[in-house]
Amino acid sequence: MPRAKSIAAIDIALAVEAGAWPPEPRLEALVRAAVDAACAEQGVSGESELSVIFTDDAAIRELNAGWRGKDKPTNVLSFPAFPEGWSSLPPMLGDIVLAAETVAREAADEDKPFENHLTHLIVHGFLHLVGHDHEDDAEAEAMEAAERRILAALAIPDPYA
Repeated sequence: MPRAKSIAAIDIALAVEAGAWPPEPRLEALVRAAVDAACAEQGVSGESELSVIFTDDAAIRELNAGWRGKDKPTNVLSFPAFPEGWSSLPPMLGDIVLAAETVAREAADEDKPFENHLTHLIVHGFLHLVGHDHEDDAEAEAMEAAERRILAALAIPDPYA
């Protein structure tokens, strides 16, 4: 069943800190499209802020070790600013952090266009900020289904196919 059109106004603060990324205007366009599509699919409404940080494996490895106890790089991390369970958008959703080398390696290994994989990871990170998780099979299936719908709206093939 289609969800209500989003009436969310998300102010996005974008920072390119490290790593080989596309030009900033292209990153801004990818983030905006991903966030708008995710808000529309999830029926998110209201006003909020979101920070998206583009960095490298070294920086994300430190974050992953410090916050999750996993001393290795990962593709994306999400840091919600407010606990889940809010009924309207909080003033700040949180931060999404992406690692250049890992994103590029995964895209190449999976034979996917870099921008498609990056968009998928932005959507994945955003869904974490609005309350999705994948700690058990049911949560993972629900989150993956939402990702598929959002990416389909952006004409991006199913990343799990």
